[in-house]
Amino acid sequence: MSTLHQDSVVIDGLIISKWGRPVFEDMRRAGLTAANCTVSVWENFTKTVAGIAEMKRMVRDNSDLLTLVRGVDDIHRARAQGRTGIILGFQNAHAFEDNLDYIEAFADMGVRVVQLCYNTQNLIGTGCYERDGGLSGFGHEVIAEMNRVGIMVDLSHVGGNTSTEAILASKKPVCYSHCLPSGLKEHPRNKSDEQLRFIADRGGFIGVTMFSPFLRRGIDATVDDYVEAIDYIINLVGEDCVGIGTDFTQGYGKPFFEWLTHDKGSYRRLTDFGTVQNPKGIETIGELPNLTAAMEKAGWRESRIRKVIGANWLRVFGEVWAV
Repeated sequence: MSTLHQDSVVIDGLIISKWGRPVFEDMRRAGLTAANCTVSVWENFTKTVAGIAEMKRMVRDNSDLLTLVRGVDDIHRARAQGRTGIILGFQNAHAFEDNLDYIEAFADMGVRVVQLCYNTQNLIGTGCYERDGGLSGFGHEVIAEMNRVGIMVDLSHVGGNTSTEAILASKKPVCYSHCLPSGLKEHPRNKSDEQLRFIADRGGFIGVTMFSPFLRRGIDATVDDYVEAIDYIINLVGEDCVGIGTDFTQGYGKPFFEWLTHDKGSYRRLTDFGTVQNPKGIETIGELPNLTAAMEKAGWRESRIRKVIGANWLRVFGEVWAV
């Protein structure tokens, strides 16, 4: 692990791995200060509460490695203590059901990032694999309430029209926590140059993923291809609104991806990722320091590297979570 990586705040904007001691140990091996950890996708309110309770129990049971993040002070504390801060996040607002009051309840439980839609339609708007009618009236109310209670709006799997309207509706910065540019590879999950500029020009944030089906070279990608994708976006929007959102799925196999690629986990097939293989050199969370090394090898300035691997996320979280 380089001195630069070791001395930096390192924040991953999205991990959806199989939670347990092996993953948590790898997070510490990676020098990971904090991560947005998915605890809900298709689950309803009741099942999501159970998922949050389970994650909090795991944080308690692994308190030598982990701490719960409710604000940026907790991220600073995690780093000082040599632990990884767990940020509770959803990849779908399905858990809100049709009740605005649930949003504050989840905020009180510690939820800090919520993606509006996961691939398909819900009461708020539309995901990236359906004809997109835009943000609903209820969706406008949801965003206003998320702004009020300090939950970040995530648009990674959200359709283009819904995303545009959400960006305009939000009074606080919104994000693509994990995305890639369609300028390098056309894919329904990737964002066009225009979409990337639109969110950045309005104070939003872009977390860049390394999910191989969306990268230019697919399963042949290496950590250098990940750096290429991050660099592409920085050249579009600047280095102050870009971070990492790896989308690590560590510990999961084919049944997990079958679940993710079907509507609500079990209905119509939405997409087929084929073989999912992380880029060579960053195949596990513990290899995250190799990303910093690849940025150094590419000739990036130290200040840029520090921003992208964590400082930018820290700043924008502070802006959103302040209530």
